[in-house]
Amino acid sequence: MFRIHALICGGTGCTSSGSVRIREALEKEIKEKGLEEEVKIVQTGCFGLCSLGPIMIVYPEGTFYSMVKPEDVPEIVEEHFLKGRPVERLVYHDTGADETAQHAASLSETNFYKKQKRVALRNCGVINPENIDEYIAMDGYFAIAKVLKEMTPDDVIDTLNAAGLRGRGGGGFPTGKKWSFAKASVSDKKYVVCNADEGDPGAFMDRSVLEGDPHAVLEAMTIAGYTIGADEGWIYVRAEYPIAVKRLQIAIEQAREYGLLGKNILGTDFNFDIHIRLGAGAFVCGEETALLTSIEGNRGEPRPRPPFPAVKGLFGKPTIINNVETYANIPQIILKGADWFASMGTETSKGTKVFALGGKITNTGLVEIPMGTTLREIIEEIGGGVPNGKKFKAAQTGGPSGGCIPASLIDTPIDYENLGKIGSMMGSGGLLVMDEDTCMVDLAKFFLEFTVDESCGKCTPCRIGTVRMLEILEKITSGNGEMEDLDKLEELANHIKSSALCGLGQTAPNPVLSTLRYFRDEYIAHIKDKKCPAHVCKKLMQYVIDPDKCRGCSACSRACPVGAISGEIKKPFKIDPSKCIKCGACKATCKFNAIDIQ
Repeated sequence: MFRIHALICGGTGCTSSGSVRIREALEKEIKEKGLEEEVKIVQTGCFGLCSLGPIMIVYPEGTFYSMVKPEDVPEIVEEHFLKGRPVERLVYHDTGADETAQHAASLSETNFYKKQKRVALRNCGVINPENIDEYIAMDGYFAIAKVLKEMTPDDVIDTLNAAGLRGRGGGGFPTGKKWSFAKASVSDKKYVVCNADEGDPGAFMDRSVLEGDPHAVLEAMTIAGYTIGADEGWIYVRAEYPIAVKRLQIAIEQAREYGLLGKNILGTDFNFDIHIRLGAGAFVCGEETALLTSIEGNRGEPRPRPPFPAVKGLFGKPTIINNVETYANIPQIILKGADWFASMGTETSKGTKVFALGGKITNTGLVEIPMGTTLREIIEEIGGGVPNGKKFKAAQTGGPSGGCIPASLIDTPIDYENLGKIGSMMGSGGLLVMDEDTCMVDLAKFFLEFTVDESCGKCTPCRIGTVRMLEILEKITSGNGEMEDLDKLEELANHIKSSALCGLGQTAPNPVLSTLRYFRDEYIAHIKDKKCPAHVCKKLMQYVIDPDKCRGCSACSRACPVGAISGEIKKPFKIDPSKCIKCGACKATCKFNAIDIQ
């Protein structure tokens, strides 16, 4: 029995900021102090507060240490582990809490965590994902045991339908209905596929689940195999996720060793095994038919639908495809029941949703909230608000396939229907927050550049149409736009939405359409006034020196790399706009705030 458990985040975020060195330093210090029998070090998945890594949580107190450095470890061991006094300077301070309450509440009561409800993320940051025994100790593989011993395939489908689980990877198709289609298909071979090709910029939800709780996905896929009559599963995961891939490989080998994958699972006549296929990072392979084509060894391009994968999928056989988060919910639904899951969320969007919260937000990280939680609650309470005193301007959900939600709609409850009504979508769960310094025209251009670059090129509307849209946006942001360009943008966007081959092409215009809908005045300012209100588009910016503030110190002139600033010492200097490259070096150098952007 260990007196102390030290949990160290082993997710990608904390690993990149040095958590491996923290663990090594802790192991060394504990050995030197002779505490091996008293302190257990546990490498976990992501805790959620990614911006504060490396993170260590010490139990039984639940002390949350953030931004830990290797040189802090001796002090933690000496003061906390030996003397029982937490190192206050390293303890996480709750965003928005008053000074007396910052350490008084348990971690679950902090602003970041108290409105969250962890279902898909329930084991992330709690167990060692490389130890199957720890997963089993958290009721792991109890769901597949229940399914094999007590439930028929129809019972499983009925449970998922009653729970109201919808796919967490895009459009939100009912999971039970999808499984029922595959079950009804008659074939000598069927497949279960996990879509772990998480390509949206800023999205890391599925990666974190695979890194923190890989067995949950394996168990759910096995349940799916039993339900539809499949004996083989594939996990399509991008090669850029090395930690997730490694832990999946370990989990699969452990499950096979325990008789939870392979032949005669849990002593029954049910056989099911899982393989991993690495993706090369093509965004289009997140589309289910392109993903199947890639698993088959071909160039990842979408196929016309129908037939849908449930009828003709991988290698021409009936196939179900769900993403990581969808699968991660299923073992808990089986164990706790449909009513438990359906009690969370809204009437049509049940359960919880995981979001990767990023952009201009204080608490960057991973959050899981009940459907119906408002955007305001996510941004101001869980996210800690917009930093540096800036105003919230918009939020982007759904990545390149989604849309922008303006500040006027900050009280919108987040679920499938509400996001659709306001021109956005749930997508896989990226949530990008923007402040007043964001140019919405430039943002639309960014997402369209991404789509153009990632288009597979199979269909003309996506291959050519998005390029034409991008050309118009580039024309506008360079100061050469005309008012009729806005009509052309909308016309092109609607044509692409109605005629592109796959869902990725059909949703590619969404960022443009939503910014035109809510921020049309910014487009007009770029076109009519030849100005970027957010001072982002360089070709529409002009640096000027305020003669009343300039002290004539020449610092700006010396900092200018192209000699665009001239003047006499102790007299106001001037900027030659024909030479200025708008690099901002002068503004960064000026101590008197004499340089403005117009």
